[in-house]
Amino acid sequence: MRRPSGLRLLLPLLALILTACFRGMPSKKPPIHLNPNMDTQEKYKPQSRSLFFADEATMRPPVEGTVARGHLKNDLPYYTGRNPDSSYVTANPLPLTADILDRGQERFNIYCSPCHSRLGDGKGIITQYKFPIPPTSLHEERIRTMPDGQIFETISRGIRNMPSYRHQIPVRDRWAIIHYVRALQRSQHATLSDIPEAERGALQP
Repeated sequence: MRRPSGLRLLLPLLALILTACFRGMPSKKPPIHLNPNMDTQEKYKPQSRSLFFADEATMRPPVEGTVARGHLKNDLPYYTGRNPDSSYVTANPLPLTADILDRGQERFNIYCSPCHSRLGDGKGIITQYKFPIPPTSLHEERIRTMPDGQIFETISRGIRNMPSYRHQIPVRDRWAIIHYVRALQRSQHATLSDIPEAERGALQP
């Protein structure tokens, strides 16, 4: 039996090399579509015309009642600060813990103290720049007696020259800030009954 010559073995190898060299080069021939439905899908493009719908609009509004994933806000008092009867929530729905209070202090110092100061007296650093409307002191009787839900709504929507912070401050952090505001108010309006009996003897007259 005659063995194949070296040239015959080399020719297929050369053909394979030349084929590889032409891969990716520009060509006027249409590409080979092994699965055409992946290239020519039946679909509407945004802002295009549709002959199927009466208004000829391809972009359809969501079905009534549709809620995006992660946006189901069925706890009305927690997410709005109001009860189903539209009255303000009086008690903070977020449990008060040391961690929550620390979180509220951190967020308050970041977002609230530039106007209200870290003491909450309305003398933040912004008042050094001839701010036209002085910030409100959080120790005013009006604020101290304000329902927690109303403070939450104020943070969420803003009021007068105070902008809305609903995009910067998540819902949980807003309630944490309110806990800290109440702690600030209590620190500035403490009474003897707020001090444990065991520590009252250390008070200076």
